[in-house]
Amino acid sequence: MITFPIDAAALLFPLLLSQAYWRGTLVNAGLAMAIFATGGLYHARRHVSFLDEVPSIAGRLLASAAVVAIIAAERHSSVEYVGGFMRGVAISASLVIVGRAFSRALTIVVRKRRWVEHNAIIIGSGPVALELARLLRRYPRYGLRFVGCVDVPQPDGNALPLLGGLSDLEKLVRVLQCEVLVIADPDCSESVLMETLLLPHSSRCDLWEVPRLWGSRSQGGYPDHIGAIPIVRVGDISLTGPRWAVKRASDILFACVALIVLSPLLLLCALATLLDGGPGIFFHQERIGRYGKPFKVVKFRSMRPVDETESQTNWSIAYDQRVGPIGRFMRRTSLDELPQLWNILRGDMSVVGPRPERPHFVEKFSAEYPRYAMRHRVPVGLTGLAQVSGLRGDTPISDRARFDNYYIENWSLWLDCKVVLRTIAEVFRAGGR
Repeated sequence: MITFPIDAAALLFPLLLSQAYWRGTLVNAGLAMAIFATGGLYHARRHVSFLDEVPSIAGRLLASAAVVAIIAAERHSSVEYVGGFMRGVAISASLVIVGRAFSRALTIVVRKRRWVEHNAIIIGSGPVALELARLLRRYPRYGLRFVGCVDVPQPDGNALPLLGGLSDLEKLVRVLQCEVLVIADPDCSESVLMETLLLPHSSRCDLWEVPRLWGSRSQGGYPDHIGAIPIVRVGDISLTGPRWAVKRASDILFACVALIVLSPLLLLCALATLLDGGPGIFFHQERIGRYGKPFKVVKFRSMRPVDETESQTNWSIAYDQRVGPIGRFMRRTSLDELPQLWNILRGDMSVVGPRPERPHFVEKFSAEYPRYAMRHRVPVGLTGLAQVSGLRGDTPISDRARFDNYYIENWSLWLDCKVVLRTIAEVFRAGGR
């Protein structure tokens, strides 16, 4: 991502020469970088070449400059003003080209010296995988360190020795600290492969694929390759990169605003809990979060469990006689969940995501439902698509997992907004338990 700050500095450089055109300079910089991003110019590449990028960069700079020039001409009739502004645009465009040449040269140097490289596992063991392994071992310029391959073992042997089978991939990714997976025509069905790739640790890796039709091109940009083998980056199957940054920023903003706006309600809930059951208004319980990491969730206490074992293994207290009227009301309106706004600020949780479960039940459900563990690819949430779709309390776990995984694979900021709005409606309907 070194290219991003270099581009930003180059596009904003005219501000150092003159403050007369600061509005136009900022608009040009923002528009140009947005066009670069949508054109894939900030995506990771295995084959790095400045000359490959020049046509795409030049075309996008011209498009951005044309749009901004038209706006400047509409707002300012002075030829001198428009001419001065366009000189600044030309300088910034030249600096972008120079900056790109420098960043690409620097990337190649640090890769060749192996100062920056990522552990890579090849999924497959046939001739294509064999050639990929040879290229990665011989040419460090691709930034990948080949650590082995996984595939279905063949009776007559594989072209490459295997680290293990496909079922071992999740463990190998964790043990070998793998950051990149390359799919090279593995001997398994796509459904089996996807189930493996969607597991929490595997889904953290950057995913690349050798296209089966070698004439295909990567979408939204110019083709990439390792040696003479074309390679395409597969779209995110988890929330990572810029998408995760947007989600995390929205979580922090939501939690801060909610804590301020709801502070009187939080105080009332605390006083009601104190009156209902005495001291100890908060209830801390271990839950499983992103990538299977445990954390302590915070809730308003609605009853006191007999011991820690009951707390961890009792599936539901919806009809427990020990739950008082205040606790029952808070559970039905989900007000007992409000302290989890603090968990969101800490980064343990998100506003929207799969609801966190206790370790005992995570282990149990992961063994019973193959796709259950896949829901831990993202942070758990204060609310979730499954919950607002009526899957609360004693409802099928398989259905919950299906909704949670649908949410992950189809995430958008608007989807989060819809879930939050539907959650508010559920709170006013008092549909909780």
